[in-house]
Amino acid sequence: MQNDIALFSELCDELFKAELNQPVAEHVSTSRLYDDLDLSLNEKGIIDDHLKSILMDLITKTPKTASKSFFNQLFGGRIGKATLGDLLAVMFNNSMYTYKVAGPQVGIEKQILKSICDLAGYKEESNGTLAPGGSMSNMMALIMARDSKNESIRTEGMRQSMTLYTSEASHYSISKNAALIGIGKNQVRFVNTNKKGEMLSGHLEELVKIDLENNYVPFFVNATAGTTVLGAFDDIKSISTVCKKYNLWLHVDGAYCGGVIFSKKYKHLISGLGLSDSFSINAHKMLGTPLSCSIIVTQNKAQLHHSFSNEADYLYQTDSDDFNLGKTSLQCGRRNDALKLWTLWKSVGTLGLEKIVDKQFKLAQRARDYIRNHNDYQLHSFDDSISVCFNYKEISAKELCTSLYEKADLMVGFGKHNNIEFVRMVTINTTLEKADIDHFFKTLEQHVSEKLLKKTVS
Repeated sequence: MQNDIALFSELCDELFKAELNQPVAEHVSTSRLYDDLDLSLNEKGIIDDHLKSILMDLITKTPKTASKSFFNQLFGGRIGKATLGDLLAVMFNNSMYTYKVAGPQVGIEKQILKSICDLAGYKEESNGTLAPGGSMSNMMALIMARDSKNESIRTEGMRQSMTLYTSEASHYSISKNAALIGIGKNQVRFVNTNKKGEMLSGHLEELVKIDLENNYVPFFVNATAGTTVLGAFDDIKSISTVCKKYNLWLHVDGAYCGGVIFSKKYKHLISGLGLSDSFSINAHKMLGTPLSCSIIVTQNKAQLHHSFSNEADYLYQTDSDDFNLGKTSLQCGRRNDALKLWTLWKSVGTLGLEKIVDKQFKLAQRARDYIRNHNDYQLHSFDDSISVCFNYKEISAKELCTSLYEKADLMVGFGKHNNIEFVRMVTINTTLEKADIDHFFKTLEQHVSEKLLKKTVS
């Protein structure tokens, strides 16, 4: 094992060099993947030197999400103390379903959940868990809402069509999860948004009334704190008014930008969060922990247990339910994703996490200022967002982003809103400085001048 740790350290050194010297990985097309890299699995193993050579090759060709040229969705960067926690979790290899096998690590997860509940403005008897990604957090909220509306569904199954509501700018997982838990994609109602991509609560109420008239059972509303494309925040207070009126579970999907709960300056963007029934946040996005670190909390502790507990004498043999986390989790075997956030939070404090969040907005403002001060750009996004959406010289956003990627100059994605396609850079990597934002635009401009325009002319 010591030899493998030494090899790991050597490979990390190589990765750090590559992030500086070749910040965007050499592009490998899918048609050439298995020719250019030795990914084969064979009957006989290979000696360490050969394995090291193959791993070095993988390092150079794997997208470098911690580099200062990575602006793709929706994560990036590397924070040392968070990475330390993730590495320790691998070495411990505890599963988090019982206190017997996880011990103090259970206390770490419970402390994080309690602190997130406090920041969200949730009541004392709230609880939560860590899920394998933001999509699964949203699924857990959907399941709790379904069971809260009709507790017999867990045993008897669906007997009446139920409907749920989310904005047209929300994450795709809402429809996907509706299919997975038996609600059905056709029972998802997409609520209109304003020009910023924020849900219109008036239209939400119209849709609910129509469904009630048609004998559907409305049960769930998904609000978004940071829409995937524009980074918009739905008005939780106005949506909550509709939910309270019609007895609907209100979930706030903060996978992207829920981290604003740590910021005094930007917490107003999720004003009214304490009125919601559940809230999810991905620490591997705004808070900069390694993937994955997805948290869901709910005001209804009893419902969390009711929806996800199942007795198993062979597993739950000691300690109380409060410390046997498998009884409030989507899965049984579960890696310790809490430790990486705990080591970061413990090392920098809540004020340090606030600085991490605030810096992302400062970097985004730097990008918007650059765009507004250069006539070749057209801005499509707005203030108080860490998604910066723009077009350059009327060049197709898809063509520009693909060319930057294939030529290994920058990694940035594109999106669409109101039928307008644009480049979407995200400033979620807090290891960046203002100079790196300027360098992004200079690199883009140079790429267009030297490569993309030449290609068009030829």
